[in-house]
Amino acid sequence: MARAPVMAAGGIVLRRGSEPLIAVVRQRKRNEWVLPKGKLDDGETPKEAAHREVLEETGHDVAVHEFLGTLVYQSGGRSKVVHFWRMEADGGPVRKLMNDIKAVDWLTLDDALSRLSREYERAFLNQVGPIALASAGLVPAAAPTPVPEPALANDDIDAALQTLTPAEAASVDELRHGLLQKVKAWLRGEA
Repeated sequence: MARAPVMAAGGIVLRRGSEPLIAVVRQRKRNEWVLPKGKLDDGETPKEAAHREVLEETGHDVAVHEFLGTLVYQSGGRSKVVHFWRMEADGGPVRKLMNDIKAVDWLTLDDALSRLSREYERAFLNQVGPIALASAGLVPAAAPTPVPEPALANDDIDAALQTLTPAEAASVDELRHGLLQKVKAWLRGEA
């Protein structure tokens, strides 16, 4: 039987200045540079965990803003699901770093991308970093990247759905609705 995924949360933490900066932290155990994040405590919502983990790992109290996305990867033979929010730090640190963290650096987006040790975190930050900076009003939003044509055109999908029996079509609708409701409940911290 598959083991339950590890649920975690963190932040893309911004600091305003002449150039906007992003926090990356250096783990003591593995000596790797990563985005600040950590596991949820019992009874904690992902958003609450993200705020607590960022405070512990960066030493900065932050304002938590919009949800940016989810990163899923394998760690220790289990899936790890990490939800990220845009956060902003103002002023200096308010507490010492937790023992697991050796250092925190504040870097430009390009430097943060170069510094991160894990490819999947670089890919994630490459996608959400510009969105976080634009949402904070720190850089203009870039023109959207053209979306490639899907493998199946919408007409092909509609045609395939029309071949389903009424029971199959109801099952597809039920799956779509149920999954959407579960994700919404989880993001609200109800699941």
